[in-house]
Amino acid sequence: MGLGRRLYRGEIDVDFVGKWRLWYSLSGFLLLISLAGLLINGLNLGVEFRGGSVFSFKAQGTSIEQVREVFQEQGVHQPIVQTAGDRWRVTTETLSESTTNQVQTAVSKDFNVPANQVDIQSIGASWGGEVSQKAWLGLGVFMLAIILYLSMAFEPKMALAAIVALIHDLVITAGIYAWSGFEVTPATLLGFLTILGYSLYDAVVVFDMIKEVTAKLGHTSKQTYSMAANNALNHTLIRSLNTSLVAILPVAAILFIGTTLLGAGTLKDLSLALFVGMIVGTYSSLCVATPLLVTLKEREPKYQAIARRLASTGGGKGAKGSKSAAVAKG
Repeated sequence: MGLGRRLYRGEIDVDFVGKWRLWYSLSGFLLLISLAGLLINGLNLGVEFRGGSVFSFKAQGTSIEQVREVFQEQGVHQPIVQTAGDRWRVTTETLSESTTNQVQTAVSKDFNVPANQVDIQSIGASWGGEVSQKAWLGLGVFMLAIILYLSMAFEPKMALAAIVALIHDLVITAGIYAWSGFEVTPATLLGFLTILGYSLYDAVVVFDMIKEVTAKLGHTSKQTYSMAANNALNHTLIRSLNTSLVAILPVAAILFIGTTLLGAGTLKDLSLALFVGMIVGTYSSLCVATPLLVTLKEREPKYQAIARRLASTGGGKGAKGSKSAAVAKG
């Protein structure tokens, strides 16, 4: 409680910018792990993207292992078994008509379900490929719209830092999906687009404050760009944390309570993307986008001159002070 009150009162000044090496190292490690997951495991694409068959039926008092065993006994390879409310949802590869009928008969016999109540949906590979193309197109259009907005709302270096943070969030979230094996469905894609919008919002809030504070810097300023940016970041810290907490709590409830206690398995596709993306998005706006912006801005002659003057008078200590001094000497 004491820490929370001190944060609200602005009594704690976190040196986000000064710890840029730590944030870069952590992000580099997370990106490396994520890319390794994407290359080694790849994404577990849902039937909507790769084509296949989906069986849906009611069977009380049945376990996931029992359902999976019935399908494997009929020659189905790696069936994906999920619960959707009070129904079982089993996703398989594309099956022949005879195999589909065999599976339907086996489900009806083993689980005492009327054959006409075993719903079967078949999705062709060509339709799945079309969905994949539309998904990539939608993601590309969304990213282009973000780039255009950032280019108009902020200066190029701010826009570049925000775009890098967005890509950072997307890659890490996709990497977690690759390692966890969670199925990627159209709902997952909606989650990806949502977290990009959330990350963008958080970055815009932070950058608006930085732009306002650093606009006052001049040749007689008593702060370097890095010190001013870090102060601006601390002024928006509580707002960012509160927004993230309020957004994450209901998503966490869906992910951990809805999918485990209530058995709403189909919600995992969306909730995992939102849960991970919101956490990573908050981290990136504070610890990736702003330090990267400072790294780019401190190369400008105006801010190098301020850093040199403050370093010569001993007034350049503070957030990222060691780097400002190095810039001044260079």
